Amino acid sequence: MLRRPRRNRKSTVIREMVEETRLSVKDFIFPVFLIEGVNQKIPVASMPGIYRYSLDLLLEEVESCLKLGIKAFDIFPAYPEDKKDKWATESYQPDTFYLKAIHKIKSTFPEACVMTDVAMDPYSSDGHDGLVQNGKILNDETLEILGKMALAQARAGADILGPSDMMDGRVGYIRQVLDEHDFTEVSIMSYTAKYASAFYGPFRDALDSAPKMGDKKSYQMDPANYREALIEADLDAEEGADFLMVKPALAYLDVIRLLNDNYNLPIAAYNVSGEYAMIKAADEKGWLDGERAMLESLLSIKRAGANVILSYFAKEFALLSK
Repeated sequence: MLRRPRRNRKSTVIREMVEETRLSVKDFIFPVFLIEGVNQKIPVASMPGIYRYSLDLLLEEVESCLKLGIKAFDIFPAYPEDKKDKWATESYQPDTFYLKAIHKIKSTFPEACVMTDVAMDPYSSDGHDGLVQNGKILNDETLEILGKMALAQARAGADILGPSDMMDGRVGYIRQVLDEHDFTEVSIMSYTAKYASAFYGPFRDALDSAPKMGDKKSYQMDPANYREALIEADLDAEEGADFLMVKPALAYLDVIRLLNDNYNLPIAAYNVSGEYAMIKAADEKGWLDGERAMLESLLSIKRAGANVILSYFAKEFALLSK
């Protein structure tokens, strides 16, 4: 036999020389959960190793991550019910704890890249990503609320805004609002292909943001659909998105590859809470080697074509890479 592929697998040195996909700590954005208060570090029961932090302790967590080489953070706020209303008005109040936290993190660690979440559900008494009236999610009326929210986050110092709501036209609307107020350097990482997935459960536990009625299938994508992602990506690219995101990641590797093959914009993938929780649960049961399963999963996301990976494994990966 002239060709023996095993010759390129015969030693660690050779395997490492010819490996086609390599993960780096630079690939990651670390999603973190913020709560109001002081000296609060509350575990998320369905996500072992993940916590909800008050700002003082979140600053310590950010500092420890920066030392490991993690430089980008996606911050999600958990609000109590008494601060939620139908119009998510708390989201753009200048003195709300989320906006104050963004400002504090950026002023304390200017080298950190801060990404934010633009959607109504953390602030909505209905628990939906859009304005609810008579049982329907209103699209165009929601855009005005998202624009106010995005502008407030930009003023607080956010580097990247993450519209996660899946309302039609929201990227263009937000881009126009930002540009009109001279925030032309603030980036938009659009949740381009966000599917109506069962894998979001632990995240909704962490933020207590589940819908109070119905589901999100009228705005999040049908898991059966593939080509529809191209429609969403075309619109987001035309409207000024700087990154295109696929969410979740592992069940949608084909969609990550589809966007990577068809667009010149960086492709992000969100390795969501349920994907994290499955590996952690199987590891605790002794059914899987959690470390190997984590690395294999993350590698598959990168191999599929993701330039950026949002993952709750980011810190664990960085510790292993040291």
